[in-house]
Amino acid sequence: MAKYKWSFANVGGVARVRIQSAEDLRHLGELDKKMWTVLSCPVNGLEISADSLSLMDIDGDGKLRLKEVVGTAEYLCAALKDPKSLFEQKDAIALDNIAEEAIHTVAKKLAGEKSEIALADVQAAIDAVTIEEQPIPEAPLEADVIAAYKEKSAEYAAYFEQEKLQKLGLALIPEETPKPGMSEKKFQEMGAQIAEWEAAKAAAEGANADALAAAQAEFMPLRKLLLLHRDFYRLLRNFVTLEDFYDLNDKTIASFQAGTLIIDQRACHLCIRVNDMGKHDAQAPLSGMYLIYCNCENKKTGKTAQIVAAVTQGEIKNLSVGKNAVFYDNDGLDYDATVYKIIENPISIRQAFWTPYRKFSKWVEDKINKSAAEKDAKAFDDMTAKADAAAADSAAEKKPAFDIAKFAGIFAAIGMALGMIGAALASVAAGLAALTWWQNILVFICILLVISGPSMIMAWLKLRRRNLAPVLNANGWAVNADAIISVPFGRTLTEQVAFPLVKVKKGLKGWQICLIVLAALIVVAGVAWLCHWLVSGCSWPFCLI
Repeated sequence: MAKYKWSFANVGGVARVRIQSAEDLRHLGELDKKMWTVLSCPVNGLEISADSLSLMDIDGDGKLRLKEVVGTAEYLCAALKDPKSLFEQKDAIALDNIAEEAIHTVAKKLAGEKSEIALADVQAAIDAVTIEEQPIPEAPLEADVIAAYKEKSAEYAAYFEQEKLQKLGLALIPEETPKPGMSEKKFQEMGAQIAEWEAAKAAAEGANADALAAAQAEFMPLRKLLLLHRDFYRLLRNFVTLEDFYDLNDKTIASFQAGTLIIDQRACHLCIRVNDMGKHDAQAPLSGMYLIYCNCENKKTGKTAQIVAAVTQGEIKNLSVGKNAVFYDNDGLDYDATVYKIIENPISIRQAFWTPYRKFSKWVEDKINKSAAEKDAKAFDDMTAKADAAAADSAAEKKPAFDIAKFAGIFAAIGMALGMIGAALASVAAGLAALTWWQNILVFICILLVISGPSMIMAWLKLRRRNLAPVLNANGWAVNADAIISVPFGRTLTEQVAFPLVKVKKGLKGWQICLIVLAALIVVAGVAWLCHWLVSGCSWPFCLI
């Protein structure tokens, strides 16, 4: 038997199989397991109908695996005459495309004169089904009495048990223990009545549910076919290839993208729900992405969510733990979001250029704050010590003699340090004076590169390796291939605010703008020339020519 020939394409920087024909669907079970982008994923947390996912989760363990995806494909290929209609992702099927006779009969009955059957038609038929329900037995007591009994039943049962032990001399009930408002016999009779009623009620409700399910059963295979007809190909695009994630020409989002986070004048579109924070702590740093974790809450509905958002553009100086933002899920519902954890990684080479200076600035600020705090504490201690000394009788104490040798040594050390610093500065100034003005500029650029170069090189390497797979793995996915996020692609995942350009002056003409720019350049060049002249010690500026 000839081996089936698959087509491949570059998706996200990796060669991946393309599922684009009915024959591809029919031969899905023959695809080498090593070529699947995803080997398994959790059912919860996906932006696909939960009903459809539960139908694909054949063994009901909460995860979709290769065998279940292949099994669903085989079912659809058998139920449809032309599985190519799956690529349209519609919740309607043409009647003449239904291959299974029993499903076709039900679909034709519901469709009437129409040539296709839609999911809404089937759902309306299911909702319209009625049965003759068994009556639910009446409660033996008032609802509030039953609720109070259930609330106190454990407490009363424990009291009556202790009472029995006390009669046998095996326990002693403290006098302050509240006593039940009824006898043990009355308590047991009430419990038996409630238990009997609840059992009868559950039996009646169960019988009604079974009867309703039996009456609706004829429509369920058609409903299953329509749900899978709409959602199965979308699952494939997020399972075999991750096409929904990488397709820039398609507005469809990936099944794991939960919504959009608006924070610090940018919109982060790569937001993923967090299923297990412990696994994220171990896996997410390996992604190489700048990640912010948020607790989200909609106070009106009471809904909550934990999300992680990837920041792939912009500055990070205003991003910190505790910062508030707003998260919009894919249904448009807004949540109050608060950042509670940040995993720092480079966002851009430009941002990496300034990183050493930010770190140095923060270090200096911390040192100044620490020094100020220590001096403040010392001043307070000195003040309190002097106050204590003044309150005590210290007239008899003698002041220590002034040790001139000690202070002479200190002054000598200070002078030596200042001399060394001055000599170093003079040496640097002499070296700069020996260079031409353009060589001084090159020296300045080299110093910047020495400071920022390592940070920029590391950022370049990390940005080339940004990978979504560890974040998905932390959510229970088994990702079988890299999901690289390149710099150009990353820019599409985070939108920065774009303000309109502000004119310098209303009606300013082009030649005027050019004149302003030229004047600014002349001023900069003049300042650089003057600085060089002052450093070199020339008596007249034209000696530089």
